[in-house]
Parts: sequence; structure tokens; C-alpha cells
Amino acid sequence: MRLQKGGQRQEAAEALAIQALGFVAADPELLPRFLAITGIEPHQIRLAATEPGFLAGVLQFILAHEPTLLRFAEEAGIAPGEVGAAARALPLGNDDHDRSI
Repeated sequence: MRLQKGGQRQEAAEALAIQALGFVAADPELLPRFLAITGIEPHQIRLAATEPGFLAGVLQFILAHEPTLLRFAEEAGIAPGEVGAAARALPLGNDDHDRSI
């Protein structure tokens, strides 16, 4: 999946983040870790997913652990770098981090 420009880029990033959330939710080791780190209860995930920054946070969770990143990228059929690009395309995904240094 290649990220597009503008609105298409954000839509593609959202789709990848939703796929990543499914990946995390389906893994009996990742899901408890994700819930513990975020402080979200399982029944709150749907509501949390509507909040700005949640989808970027899912991708940042994937990015924070290289073995998880590599496994997700392989399953999604994408290059690992596309996960970071997708996170930056989302609200509160640190789009400005490249220019902040």
C-alpha cells in the first residue's frame, strides 16, 4: 500500500491504522500490552477510536517494538517504513517531527 497525497493519504493511513488495530486485537500478547499502555478498557476501544490521535497511537504502538513492526508489515504486505509514514499522516501523529530538530 502506497500512501497518497492529501486526503487520500490520510484515508490510506486510517485504513492501515484500522488494520493495525485488528492485528493488535487478534494477538493475545499484544492486546493486553496495548490496553495497559493506553489505559483503555476493552469495552472503551470503539469510543476511543473516534478520538483524535487514537489511530496514530495504534501505529506508534506498532512502531515502538521492532519485532511487532516487522510482523505487522509482513502481514499487511507493506514496507515497515510505510507504518511510520502512515502515523505521520494522521492527526496527532507527529507530522512536524521531521522539522522540529
